[in-house]
Amino acid sequence: MYLTQRSRTPRRREPAARCIHGDAIDPAADVFAETSRAATTLRVHGRSSSDVAPARKRLLVAVAVILFAAFPSLTFAPIAGADDRQYEEFYTPPDPLPPGQPGDLIRTEPSRLALEPSGQLGAYVGTGTRIMYRSTDAQGNPVAVTGTYIEPDVPWPGNGPRPLLAYATGPYGAGEQCAPSRLFNQGIHFSQGFDLTLNVEEGWIATMLARGFAIVVTDGVGMGIHGAQSPQWLNREAAGTAMLDAARAAMKLPDTSLDPHGPVALWGYASGGQASLSAAELASSYAPELNVVGTFADAPVTDIIQAIPDIDGNFLAVLAGYLIRGMMAAYPQTEEPIRDVLTPRGLQMLDWSGHTCLLQGGVDYAFRHLDFWFNTDWRALISNDPFKSLLAAQRVGNIKPEGPVYISHNRWDPLIPYQAARQTAADWCTMGADVEFWTNEQPPLFNKTDINNLLQPYVDGERSMAWVTDRFNGAPTTPNCGQF
Repeated sequence: MYLTQRSRTPRRREPAARCIHGDAIDPAADVFAETSRAATTLRVHGRSSSDVAPARKRLLVAVAVILFAAFPSLTFAPIAGADDRQYEEFYTPPDPLPPGQPGDLIRTEPSRLALEPSGQLGAYVGTGTRIMYRSTDAQGNPVAVTGTYIEPDVPWPGNGPRPLLAYATGPYGAGEQCAPSRLFNQGIHFSQGFDLTLNVEEGWIATMLARGFAIVVTDGVGMGIHGAQSPQWLNREAAGTAMLDAARAAMKLPDTSLDPHGPVALWGYASGGQASLSAAELASSYAPELNVVGTFADAPVTDIIQAIPDIDGNFLAVLAGYLIRGMMAAYPQTEEPIRDVLTPRGLQMLDWSGHTCLLQGGVDYAFRHLDFWFNTDWRALISNDPFKSLLAAQRVGNIKPEGPVYISHNRWDPLIPYQAARQTAADWCTMGADVEFWTNEQPPLFNKTDINNLLQPYVDGERSMAWVTDRFNGAPTTPNCGQF
Protein backbone atom coordinates (compact mmCIF):
# COMPACT_ATOMS: atom_id res chain seq x y z
CA MET A 1 0.00 0.00 0.00
CA TYR A 2 1.10 3.54 -0.73
CA LEU A 3 0.69 4.57 2.89
CA THR A 4 3.39 2.19 4.02
CA GLN A 5 5.95 3.25 1.46
CA ARG A 6 8.20 6.27 1.41
CA SER A 7 7.55 7.79 -1.94
CA ARG A 8 9.68 10.18 -3.88
CA THR A 9 9.74 13.82 -2.94
CA PRO A 10 6.48 15.29 -4.27
CA ARG A 11 7.00 16.93 -7.67
CA ARG A 12 5.35 20.26 -6.96
CA ARG A 13 8.41 22.47 -6.86
CA GLU A 14 8.68 24.04 -10.31
CA PRO A 15 9.62 27.58 -9.20
CA ALA A 16 12.44 26.30 -6.99
CA ALA A 17 13.52 23.87 -9.70
CA ARG A 18 14.02 26.81 -12.07
CA CYS A 19 16.70 27.99 -9.66
CA ILE A 20 18.56 24.76 -10.32
CA HIS A 21 18.96 25.59 -13.94
CA GLY A 22 20.14 29.10 -13.20
CA ASP A 23 17.21 31.00 -14.73
CA ALA A 24 16.94 34.63 -13.71
CA ILE A 25 13.91 34.90 -11.45
CA ASP A 26 12.65 37.16 -8.71
CA PRO A 27 13.40 35.32 -5.43
CA ALA A 28 10.62 37.10 -3.58
CA ALA A 29 8.08 36.17 -6.23
CA ASP A 30 9.26 32.58 -6.05
CA VAL A 31 8.76 32.48 -2.29
CA PHE A 32 5.25 33.89 -2.70
CA ALA A 33 4.48 31.25 -5.32
CA GLU A 34 5.79 28.41 -3.18
CA THR A 35 3.93 29.70 -0.13
CA SER A 36 0.68 29.86 -2.05
CA ARG A 37 1.22 26.39 -3.46
CA ALA A 38 1.97 24.97 -0.01
CA ALA A 39 -1.20 26.51 1.42
CA THR A 40 -3.37 24.94 -1.26
CA THR A 41 -1.74 21.53 -1.63
CA LEU A 42 -0.66 20.50 1.87
CA ARG A 43 -3.13 18.25 3.61
CA VAL A 44 -3.24 18.11 7.39
CA HIS A 45 -5.31 15.44 9.20
CA GLY A 46 -7.21 14.66 6.00
CA ARG A 47 -8.34 18.23 5.28
CA SER A 48 -7.04 20.75 2.79
CA SER A 49 -4.80 23.23 4.53
CA SER A 50 -6.66 26.00 2.72
CA ASP A 51 -9.27 25.41 5.43
CA VAL A 52 -6.86 25.52 8.35
CA ALA A 53 -3.75 27.46 7.40
CA PRO A 54 -4.56 31.01 6.16
CA ALA A 55 -2.73 32.38 9.19
CA ARG A 56 0.32 30.28 8.34
CA LYS A 57 0.23 31.60 4.77
CA ARG A 58 0.02 35.21 5.92
CA LEU A 59 2.88 34.62 8.34
CA LEU A 60 5.12 33.13 5.66
CA VAL A 61 4.36 35.98 3.29
CA ALA A 62 5.13 38.52 6.00
CA VAL A 63 8.43 36.81 6.79
CA ALA A 64 9.35 36.78 3.10
CA VAL A 65 8.57 40.49 2.74
CA ILE A 66 10.67 41.34 5.80
CA LEU A 67 13.61 39.24 4.62
CA PHE A 68 13.71 40.65 1.14
CA ALA A 69 13.15 44.19 2.33
CA ALA A 70 16.00 43.88 4.81
CA PHE A 71 18.29 42.08 2.35
CA PRO A 72 17.46 43.36 -1.14
CA SER A 73 20.55 41.71 -2.60
CA LEU A 74 19.58 38.27 -1.32
CA THR A 75 19.68 35.67 -4.07
CA PHE A 76 19.57 31.91 -4.20
CA ALA A 77 22.52 30.02 -5.62
CA PRO A 78 21.73 27.51 -8.37
CA ILE A 79 22.30 24.58 -5.99
CA ALA A 80 19.75 25.82 -3.45
CA GLY A 81 16.71 24.44 -5.18
CA ALA A 82 14.26 21.67 -4.61
CA ASP A 83 14.75 19.59 -7.75
CA ASP A 84 16.25 16.32 -6.52
CA ARG A 85 16.36 14.68 -9.93
CA GLN A 86 20.09 15.38 -10.05
CA TYR A 87 20.52 12.80 -7.28
CA GLU A 88 18.30 10.01 -8.58
CA GLU A 89 20.84 8.20 -10.74
CA PHE A 90 23.48 7.93 -8.03
CA TYR A 91 21.05 7.09 -5.25
CA THR A 92 19.27 4.31 -7.12
CA PRO A 93 21.06 1.08 -6.14
CA PRO A 94 21.88 -1.50 -8.81
CA ASP A 95 19.48 -4.41 -8.83
CA PRO A 96 20.75 -6.93 -8.03
CA LEU A 97 23.61 -5.62 -5.93
CA PRO A 98 27.04 -6.57 -7.24
CA PRO A 99 28.74 -9.38 -5.36
CA GLY A 100 30.93 -8.37 -2.48
CA GLN A 101 31.34 -8.05 1.25
CA PRO A 102 30.03 -5.52 3.79
CA GLY A 103 31.97 -2.30 3.39
CA ASP A 104 32.75 -2.82 -0.30
CA LEU A 105 32.25 0.26 -2.46
CA ILE A 106 29.48 0.08 -5.05
CA ARG A 107 30.01 3.51 -6.62
CA THR A 108 31.56 6.87 -5.86
CA GLU A 109 31.53 10.38 -7.29
CA PRO A 110 32.90 13.80 -6.30
CA SER A 111 30.65 15.69 -3.89
CA ARG A 112 30.53 19.47 -3.68
CA LEU A 113 30.75 20.64 -0.07
CA ALA A 114 28.85 23.77 0.96
CA LEU A 115 28.12 25.18 4.40
CA GLU A 116 25.32 27.27 2.87
CA PRO A 117 23.79 27.44 -0.61
CA SER A 118 26.06 30.07 -2.15
CA GLY A 119 29.20 28.31 -0.98
CA GLN A 120 30.70 31.72 -0.18
CA LEU A 121 30.17 32.05 3.57
CA GLY A 122 32.90 29.80 4.88
CA ALA A 123 34.10 26.51 3.48
CA TYR A 124 35.07 22.98 4.41
CA VAL A 125 38.84 22.52 4.36
CA GLY A 126 38.52 19.22 2.59
CA THR A 127 37.37 17.35 -0.49
CA GLY A 128 34.10 15.42 -0.56
CA THR A 129 33.34 12.06 -2.14
CA ARG A 130 29.83 10.67 -2.28
CA ILE A 131 29.84 6.93 -1.67
CA MET A 132 27.47 3.99 -2.00
CA TYR A 133 28.62 0.87 -0.20
CA ARG A 134 27.42 -2.58 0.82
CA SER A 135 26.09 -3.12 4.30
CA THR A 136 23.47 -5.25 6.04
CA ASP A 137 19.97 -4.35 7.20
CA ALA A 138 18.04 -5.31 10.33
CA GLN A 139 17.53 -8.85 9.03
CA GLY A 140 21.15 -9.31 7.97
CA ASN A 141 20.33 -8.94 4.27
CA PRO A 142 22.78 -7.18 1.95
CA VAL A 143 21.76 -3.59 1.23
CA ALA A 144 23.19 -0.47 -0.39
CA VAL A 145 23.88 2.48 1.91
CA THR A 146 25.03 5.98 0.94
CA GLY A 147 27.20 8.54 2.67
CA THR A 148 29.96 11.10 2.27
CA TYR A 149 33.69 10.80 2.86
CA ILE A 150 35.65 14.02 3.43
CA GLU A 151 39.43 14.07 2.96
CA PRO A 152 41.05 16.93 4.91
CA ASP A 153 43.22 19.50 3.15
CA VAL A 154 45.23 20.00 6.34
CA PRO A 155 47.71 17.56 7.90
CA TRP A 156 46.92 15.58 11.03
CA PRO A 157 48.86 17.34 13.84
CA GLY A 158 48.52 14.54 16.36
CA ASN A 159 50.25 11.24 17.00
CA GLY A 160 50.26 8.35 14.55
CA PRO A 161 48.47 8.07 11.21
CA ARG A 162 45.56 10.26 10.24
CA PRO A 163 42.45 9.19 12.19
CA LEU A 164 39.03 8.44 10.73
CA LEU A 165 35.86 9.63 12.43
CA ALA A 166 32.72 7.66 11.49
CA TYR A 167 29.77 9.99 12.05
CA ALA A 168 26.00 9.41 12.34
CA THR A 169 23.71 12.42 12.51
CA GLY A 170 20.52 12.93 14.43
CA PRO A 171 17.15 12.64 12.67
CA TYR A 172 16.89 14.88 9.61
CA GLY A 173 13.62 13.43 8.34
CA ALA A 174 12.35 10.42 6.42
CA GLY A 175 12.08 11.91 2.94
CA GLU A 176 14.97 10.93 0.70
CA GLN A 177 15.82 14.62 0.16
CA CYS A 178 16.77 14.87 3.85
CA ALA A 179 19.80 12.57 3.63
CA PRO A 180 22.93 14.14 5.13
CA SER A 181 24.99 13.25 2.06
CA ARG A 182 22.62 15.30 -0.10
CA LEU A 183 22.69 18.24 2.29
CA PHE A 184 26.48 18.46 2.08
CA ASN A 185 25.97 19.76 -1.46
CA GLN A 186 23.43 22.37 -0.44
CA GLY A 187 23.83 23.39 3.19
CA ILE A 188 20.13 24.25 3.07
CA HIS A 189 17.44 22.39 1.16
CA PHE A 190 14.06 23.97 0.44
CA SER A 191 11.10 22.43 -1.36
CA GLN A 192 7.81 23.95 -0.16
CA GLY A 193 5.99 25.09 2.95
CA PHE A 194 8.19 24.44 5.94
CA ASP A 195 10.29 21.78 4.23
CA LEU A 196 13.37 23.88 4.88
CA THR A 197 16.20 21.58 5.87
CA LEU A 198 19.58 22.56 7.22
CA ASN A 199 22.67 20.40 7.57
CA VAL A 200 22.50 21.21 11.26
CA GLU A 201 25.58 19.23 12.31
CA GLU A 202 27.87 20.63 9.63
CA GLY A 203 29.58 22.83 12.23
CA TRP A 204 30.94 19.81 14.11
CA ILE A 205 32.04 18.13 10.92
CA ALA A 206 33.73 21.24 9.52
CA THR A 207 35.52 21.90 12.83
CA MET A 208 36.86 18.38 13.24
CA LEU A 209 37.85 18.30 9.58
CA ALA A 210 39.88 21.48 10.15
CA ARG A 211 41.61 19.70 13.03
CA GLY A 212 42.86 17.02 10.70
CA PHE A 213 40.24 14.26 11.14
CA ALA A 214 39.16 12.39 8.04
CA ILE A 215 35.37 11.99 8.32
CA VAL A 216 32.84 9.60 6.85
CA VAL A 217 29.16 10.35 7.43
CA THR A 218 26.65 7.57 6.84
CA ASP A 219 23.08 8.20 5.77
CA GLY A 220 22.02 4.93 7.40
CA VAL A 221 20.05 2.03 5.97
CA GLY A 222 17.25 3.23 3.69
CA MET A 223 17.95 6.96 4.06
CA GLY A 224 18.49 8.91 0.83
CA ILE A 225 18.08 5.84 -1.35
CA HIS A 226 15.80 6.60 -4.31
CA GLY A 227 12.95 4.16 -4.03
CA ALA A 228 9.94 3.13 -1.99
CA GLN A 229 11.72 1.94 1.15
CA SER A 230 11.82 3.91 4.40
CA PRO A 231 14.86 4.41 6.61
CA GLN A 232 15.26 1.64 9.19
CA TRP A 233 15.34 4.36 11.81
CA LEU A 234 16.37 3.46 15.37
CA ASN A 235 17.01 -0.15 14.50
CA ARG A 236 20.03 -1.19 16.51
CA GLU A 237 21.46 -3.70 14.04
CA ALA A 238 20.97 -1.59 10.93
CA ALA A 239 22.31 1.54 12.60
CA GLY A 240 25.45 -0.12 13.89
CA THR A 241 26.35 -2.06 10.75
CA ALA A 242 25.80 0.94 8.46
CA MET A 243 28.24 2.95 10.58
CA LEU A 244 30.92 0.26 10.74
CA ASP A 245 30.63 -0.43 7.01
CA ALA A 246 30.96 3.29 6.29
CA ALA A 247 34.34 3.18 8.05
CA ARG A 248 35.30 0.08 6.05
CA ALA A 249 34.27 1.79 2.81
CA ALA A 250 36.29 4.90 3.63
CA MET A 251 39.37 2.76 4.22
CA LYS A 252 38.93 1.25 0.74
CA LEU A 253 38.70 4.54 -1.12
CA PRO A 254 41.70 5.19 -3.39
CA ASP A 255 43.90 8.26 -3.10
CA THR A 256 43.19 9.12 0.54
CA SER A 257 45.61 9.76 3.39
CA LEU A 258 44.14 6.97 5.50
CA ASP A 259 46.07 3.99 6.80
CA PRO A 260 43.84 0.88 6.47
CA HIS A 261 44.89 -0.09 9.97
CA GLY A 262 44.69 3.43 11.38
CA PRO A 263 42.54 4.54 14.32
CA VAL A 264 38.77 4.87 13.99
CA ALA A 265 36.39 6.65 16.36
CA LEU A 266 32.59 6.64 16.30
CA TRP A 267 30.49 9.80 16.85
CA GLY A 268 26.73 10.26 16.98
CA TYR A 269 23.98 12.52 18.30
CA ALA A 270 20.46 11.44 19.34
CA SER A 271 19.46 8.64 16.92
CA GLY A 272 23.03 8.91 15.65
CA GLY A 273 24.13 8.34 19.25
CA GLN A 274 22.24 5.07 19.20
CA ALA A 275 24.09 4.24 15.98
CA SER A 276 27.54 4.97 17.42
CA LEU A 277 26.89 3.01 20.62
CA SER A 278 25.36 0.13 18.65
CA ALA A 279 28.43 0.10 16.42
CA ALA A 280 30.64 -0.05 19.52
CA GLU A 281 28.72 -3.12 20.70
CA LEU A 282 28.89 -4.81 17.29
CA ALA A 283 32.46 -3.89 16.35
CA SER A 284 34.27 -6.85 17.88
CA SER A 285 32.05 -9.42 16.14
CA TYR A 286 31.01 -7.60 12.96
CA ALA A 287 34.12 -5.61 12.03
CA PRO A 288 37.02 -6.90 14.15
CA GLU A 289 39.60 -5.56 11.69
CA LEU A 290 38.69 -1.95 12.49
CA ASN A 291 40.92 -0.27 15.07
CA VAL A 292 38.13 1.35 17.11
CA VAL A 293 39.85 3.56 19.69
CA GLY A 294 36.78 5.30 21.10
CA THR A 295 33.06 5.98 20.82
CA PHE A 296 31.21 9.18 21.63
CA ALA A 297 27.43 9.59 21.91
CA ASP A 298 25.53 12.80 22.63
CA ALA A 299 22.00 12.34 24.04
CA PRO A 300 21.77 8.79 22.65
CA VAL A 301 18.51 6.87 22.35
CA THR A 302 19.39 3.73 24.26
CA ASP A 303 15.88 2.48 25.14
CA ILE A 304 13.05 3.22 22.71
CA ILE A 305 10.34 1.97 25.06
CA GLN A 306 11.31 4.63 27.59
CA ALA A 307 11.56 7.30 24.87
CA ILE A 308 8.09 6.88 23.32
CA PRO A 309 6.15 8.61 26.14
CA ASP A 310 8.35 11.70 25.70
CA ILE A 311 7.36 11.92 22.01
CA ASP A 312 3.72 12.25 23.08
CA GLY A 313 2.77 15.95 23.04
CA ASN A 314 6.26 16.97 21.93
CA PHE A 315 7.04 19.56 19.26
CA LEU A 316 8.72 16.68 17.42
CA ALA A 317 5.77 14.31 17.71
CA VAL A 318 6.45 13.45 14.05
CA LEU A 319 9.23 11.22 15.34
CA ALA A 320 6.48 8.70 16.02
CA GLY A 321 6.00 8.50 12.26
CA TYR A 322 9.71 7.91 11.68
CA LEU A 323 9.72 5.19 14.33
CA ILE A 324 6.68 3.43 12.88
CA ARG A 325 8.05 3.60 9.35
CA GLY A 326 11.39 2.34 10.58
CA MET A 327 9.81 -0.64 12.30
CA MET A 328 7.78 -1.57 9.23
CA ALA A 329 10.87 -1.26 7.03
CA ALA A 330 12.95 -3.42 9.36
CA TYR A 331 10.21 -5.94 10.15
CA PRO A 332 7.73 -6.15 7.23
CA GLN A 333 5.53 -8.57 9.18
CA THR A 334 4.49 -5.65 11.42
CA GLU A 335 3.06 -3.59 8.56
CA GLU A 336 -0.51 -4.89 8.60
CA PRO A 337 -0.85 -5.03 12.42
CA ILE A 338 0.41 -1.42 12.64
CA ARG A 339 -1.92 -0.12 9.94
CA ASP A 340 -4.84 -1.85 11.63
CA VAL A 341 -4.36 0.14 14.86
CA LEU A 342 -3.97 3.57 13.23
CA THR A 343 -6.81 6.04 12.86
CA PRO A 344 -7.28 7.99 9.60
CA ARG A 345 -5.29 10.78 11.21
CA GLY A 346 -2.57 8.32 12.08
CA LEU A 347 -2.44 6.95 8.54
CA GLN A 348 -2.18 10.47 7.13
CA MET A 349 0.67 11.26 9.51
CA LEU A 350 2.40 8.01 8.60
CA ASP A 351 2.24 8.83 4.90
CA TRP A 352 3.20 12.50 5.08
CA SER A 353 6.07 11.94 7.51
CA GLY A 354 7.74 9.84 4.82
CA HIS A 355 7.75 12.71 2.35
CA THR A 356 9.22 15.49 4.46
CA CYS A 357 12.11 16.54 6.67
CA LEU A 358 12.18 17.33 10.36
CA LEU A 359 11.13 21.00 10.40
CA GLN A 360 8.11 20.38 8.20
CA GLY A 361 7.11 17.41 10.32
CA GLY A 362 7.62 19.39 13.49
CA VAL A 363 5.39 22.23 12.32
CA ASP A 364 2.71 19.94 10.88
CA TYR A 365 2.34 17.79 14.01
CA ALA A 366 3.65 20.03 16.77
CA PHE A 367 2.55 18.96 20.25
CA ARG A 368 0.18 16.27 18.93
CA HIS A 369 -0.80 13.47 21.29
CA LEU A 370 -0.37 9.88 20.18
CA ASP A 371 -3.88 8.97 21.36
CA PHE A 372 -5.38 10.64 18.27
CA TRP A 373 -3.29 8.51 15.91
CA PHE A 374 -4.25 5.13 17.38
CA ASN A 375 -7.63 3.45 17.66
CA THR A 376 -6.42 1.49 20.68
CA ASP A 377 -4.24 2.16 23.71
CA TRP A 378 -0.71 2.66 22.34
CA ARG A 379 0.72 2.11 25.82
CA ALA A 380 -0.70 -1.40 25.83
CA LEU A 381 0.68 -2.00 22.33
CA ILE A 382 4.28 -1.30 23.33
CA SER A 383 3.85 -3.22 26.57
CA ASN A 384 2.88 -6.47 24.86
CA ASP A 385 4.33 -8.67 22.14
CA PRO A 386 5.16 -8.55 19.34
CA PHE A 387 6.00 -4.85 19.69
CA LYS A 388 7.41 -5.13 23.20
CA SER A 389 10.05 -7.67 22.12
CA LEU A 390 10.90 -5.86 18.89
CA LEU A 391 11.40 -2.55 20.70
CA ALA A 392 13.35 -4.20 23.51
CA ALA A 393 15.71 -5.69 20.91
CA GLN A 394 16.79 -2.15 20.01
CA ARG A 395 18.10 -1.40 23.51
CA VAL A 396 21.76 -0.54 23.75
CA GLY A 397 23.63 -1.72 26.83
CA ASN A 398 23.48 -5.52 26.72
CA ILE A 399 26.87 -6.19 25.07
CA LYS A 400 30.26 -4.91 26.20
CA PRO A 401 31.43 -2.24 23.75
CA GLU A 402 34.70 -2.20 21.85
CA GLY A 403 37.11 0.36 23.31
CA PRO A 404 36.39 3.30 25.62
CA VAL A 405 33.03 5.06 25.49
CA TYR A 406 32.03 8.61 26.40
CA ILE A 407 28.35 9.52 26.79
CA SER A 408 27.08 13.05 27.34
CA HIS A 409 23.46 13.73 28.29
CA ASN A 410 21.40 16.56 29.75
CA ARG A 411 19.75 15.64 33.03
CA TRP A 412 16.41 17.19 32.01
CA ASP A 413 16.40 16.21 28.35
CA PRO A 414 12.67 16.33 27.46
CA LEU A 415 12.91 14.12 24.39
CA ILE A 416 15.49 11.39 25.02
CA PRO A 417 15.47 9.90 28.54
CA TYR A 418 18.56 10.72 30.60
CA GLN A 419 18.02 7.78 32.94
CA ALA A 420 18.01 5.29 30.08
CA ALA A 421 21.42 6.47 28.84
CA ARG A 422 22.74 6.51 32.40
CA GLN A 423 21.56 2.92 32.90
CA THR A 424 23.29 1.84 29.68
CA ALA A 425 26.54 3.34 30.96
CA ALA A 426 26.09 1.65 34.35
CA ASP A 427 25.37 -1.72 32.73
CA TRP A 428 28.53 -1.44 30.65
CA CYS A 429 30.50 -0.57 33.76
CA THR A 430 29.39 -3.83 35.37
CA MET A 431 30.76 -5.64 32.30
CA GLY A 432 34.17 -4.06 32.84
CA ALA A 433 33.92 -1.52 30.01
CA ASP A 434 35.86 1.76 29.99
CA VAL A 435 33.01 4.28 30.32
CA GLU A 436 32.86 7.99 31.05
CA PHE A 437 29.40 9.45 31.60
CA TRP A 438 29.02 13.23 31.62
CA THR A 439 25.88 14.93 32.95
CA ASN A 440 25.01 18.27 31.40
CA GLU A 441 23.26 20.36 34.05
CA GLN A 442 21.68 23.02 31.84
CA PRO A 443 18.35 23.70 33.62
CA PRO A 444 15.08 22.83 31.88
CA LEU A 445 13.60 25.43 29.54
CA PHE A 446 10.36 25.12 27.52
CA ASN A 447 10.60 21.36 27.73
CA LYS A 448 8.22 20.30 24.96
CA THR A 449 10.25 22.36 22.46
CA ASP A 450 13.32 20.21 23.19
CA ILE A 451 15.67 23.10 23.89
CA ASN A 452 17.66 21.06 26.41
CA ASN A 453 18.17 18.35 23.84
CA LEU A 454 19.14 20.70 21.02
CA LEU A 455 21.47 23.02 22.94
CA GLN A 456 23.39 20.48 25.00
CA PRO A 457 25.73 19.37 22.19
CA TYR A 458 26.82 22.97 21.70
CA VAL A 459 27.30 23.64 25.41
CA ASP A 460 29.63 20.65 25.79
CA GLY A 461 30.97 20.50 22.24
CA GLU A 462 34.60 21.37 22.94
CA ARG A 463 34.76 18.84 25.75
CA SER A 464 33.42 16.15 23.43
CA MET A 465 35.86 16.94 20.62
CA ALA A 466 38.74 16.99 23.11
CA TRP A 467 37.81 13.51 24.34
CA VAL A 468 37.85 12.09 20.81
CA THR A 469 41.14 13.86 20.05
CA ASP A 470 42.68 12.28 23.16
CA ARG A 471 41.64 8.85 21.94
CA PHE A 472 43.36 9.42 18.61
CA ASN A 473 46.47 10.60 20.41
CA GLY A 474 46.54 7.59 22.74
CA ALA A 475 46.03 9.64 25.92
CA PRO A 476 44.90 7.82 29.08
CA THR A 477 41.14 7.58 29.60
CA THR A 478 39.29 8.89 32.65
CA PRO A 479 36.43 6.44 33.30
CA ASN A 480 34.04 7.38 36.09
CA CYS A 481 32.19 4.13 36.73
CA GLY A 482 30.65 4.18 40.19
CA GLN A 483 30.50 7.98 40.26
CA PHE A 484 27.28 8.58 38.36
